[in-house]
Amino acid sequence: MTTKYELVQEQLKASPKKWCVTGAAGFIGSHLVEKLLSLKQTVIGIDNLSTGFEKNLAPLKGPAFNFLKLDIQDLHSFNLTGVDYVLHQAALGSVPRSIEDPINSHNSNVTGFIKLLHAAKEAKVAQVVYASSSSVYGDAAKLPMVEERLGELLSPYAATKKINEVYAQAFTNSYGLNAVGLRYFNVFGARQDPVGSYAAVIPRWIQTILDKKACEIYGDGETSRDFSHVDNVVQANILASISGLSKGVFNIACGDKLTLTELYSLIAEQMLGPNFPKAIYKEFRSGDIRHSFADISSARAALGYEPTVQAREGIKMTVQSYIG
Repeated sequence: MTTKYELVQEQLKASPKKWCVTGAAGFIGSHLVEKLLSLKQTVIGIDNLSTGFEKNLAPLKGPAFNFLKLDIQDLHSFNLTGVDYVLHQAALGSVPRSIEDPINSHNSNVTGFIKLLHAAKEAKVAQVVYASSSSVYGDAAKLPMVEERLGELLSPYAATKKINEVYAQAFTNSYGLNAVGLRYFNVFGARQDPVGSYAAVIPRWIQTILDKKACEIYGDGETSRDFSHVDNVVQANILASISGLSKGVFNIACGDKLTLTELYSLIAEQMLGPNFPKAIYKEFRSGDIRHSFADISSARAALGYEPTVQAREGIKMTVQSYIG
């Protein structure tokens, strides 16, 4: 049976559109650009290269792709005229980064976002799809997490993402701008940066093992996450773009969960065999959600979303992408 995603891809090939991807040189953004170009779309990529890398886009250069080194806070120097769909991925990620530097997180994630919304409104863009985050659920204890039920926010990063959702709805109500948010749950995959203090756990552990060092787990190892491969996120962005929805926010995940101890075992066993060394357990990190597990029924119903890569399969694929 043909899926909604497969049908949409064929429609886009038959009737190409013009897209703008912010954060295009980043992990998720570069995967979006790659997919759109494979569907014969025209793409403008925007990135200030503060956390993205031009090498992620080097294989994608061609007449259908135009890259602009630009900060979304400076969008007054650029307009979106002629763009059909905007996929907004640009942000300063990481809960710990936001706790250490809340001002820059706000400037990038909130000020930059409202400037993007304004530019999209002025250009009469058909649809904005923006990256929100599972961090907006805060300390909500009831699982699985559903879109209508939030807890107390635990970090400035979470606050910026919730503010984005509020501003998107305000622009829809005030100006008629179509803006749909996607609450990502722990996205991972090839090209995710493994280096630095704010690196996500999966690429960080892969690189740590490659460096023949011990992996560190914050807390008791029972903290759990709904890990989602980047291919699922790409699918959700494309489906949301052609959805025709004026507003809404949807969980994008697999609807499954792994504890950090289980995750470490999956990665370490694949890389080191069954006799892999134990991880080092450290104190819990401030601002971290204890458990994260998504109800994805709304995305299924409204977007036709269906995850194509489950976490365990995706982890195997990701490890292979790093070790070659």
